Amino acid sequence: MAGRDGGCVVPVDTPTAVAGFKKKGAGSRSWILMDSSGQENLMDVDKHAIMQRVQIHARDLRILDPLLSYPSTILGRERAIVLNLEHIKAIITADEVLLRDPLDDNVVPIVEDLRRRLKPENLSREENRYGNLAAHNDMETAEEDDSPFEFRALEVALEAICSYLNARTIELETAVYPALDMLTSKISSRNLDRVRKLKSQMTRLTGRVQKVRDELEQLLDDDDDMADLYLSRKLSGASPLSEAGAASWFLMSPTIGSKISRASRASCGNTLIHRRLYQYPGILDNHRNQLIQLELLLSSGTVCLSVYSLVAGIFGMNIPYTWNDDHGYVFKWVVVLTGIICAVLFVLIISYARHKGLVGS
Repeated sequence: MAGRDGGCVVPVDTPTAVAGFKKKGAGSRSWILMDSSGQENLMDVDKHAIMQRVQIHARDLRILDPLLSYPSTILGRERAIVLNLEHIKAIITADEVLLRDPLDDNVVPIVEDLRRRLKPENLSREENRYGNLAAHNDMETAEEDDSPFEFRALEVALEAICSYLNARTIELETAVYPALDMLTSKISSRNLDRVRKLKSQMTRLTGRVQKVRDELEQLLDDDDDMADLYLSRKLSGASPLSEAGAASWFLMSPTIGSKISRASRASCGNTLIHRRLYQYPGILDNHRNQLIQLELLLSSGTVCLSVYSLVAGIFGMNIPYTWNDDHGYVFKWVVVLTGIICAVLFVLIISYARHKGLVGS
């Protein structure tokens, strides 16, 4: 089937059609289009067709290129919302959602969620009549139907990225805490290298979470950006001064609030892990101090034994003197007195070190 803007368009009615399309193979320019009437199309089109369809500039479409590294961004344009949130690269209009690479493993759950959440009200009621949805989902659908199409699609995207980052945080916590406990019980190069790698992963994840959080906070702090997201109102020709409606919906939406809270919780979790990692240099310093104290004790003992050996060496010289004759009993006194003096010297050294706080601190 030929698309109205060029390219190959494949209608999608069920998830099995998506699986079949995956077997045929889709390029990096594959998109899935989902509209407000519940229709879905898989498209393999170039950027010019996308630009003509949603009427955005090439620089806005460039941030959705997976080959280019752009930070997380939410752009409100005249007729579209451009989303670049990690693996979620989408364009939302007042009645359509274009999602890039729908066959990616991380994007497939988002497609399923969009299919469920963006379903028209009449189709949702029909499914409810046949018992395909639970009662709590009925209430959720009823609430979502009261909000504009673009806001519902934006909610799904924010929920997906926050859930994804939260899952990555939980996985990292599961790996970090046992590694830290193992490092505490036994300090070795292997455990240190393992913690170092986990710390690098944590730093990267913290940066990703912070980018998403900063983008949301920046969006919430600017009323003009909030008003740009209300595409339905702009299409209906309403006054731009009525931007309070979009802002109040965005702030009061329970799902949006939960997504921001989840992003904050993931960021706080990474911060706690980061703080705990910073405690381990202190533990390493403590062990290093204990080794230094042990070295001081051994060095003091070595000095005392060296003094004892020096005295024994002096009196052991085979030099002819008159006092060497008939004074065999002196040997015992020399050995005993030298031993006592060396022991007292060792005690004095340790006492002085303890007085200065070098030992036992």
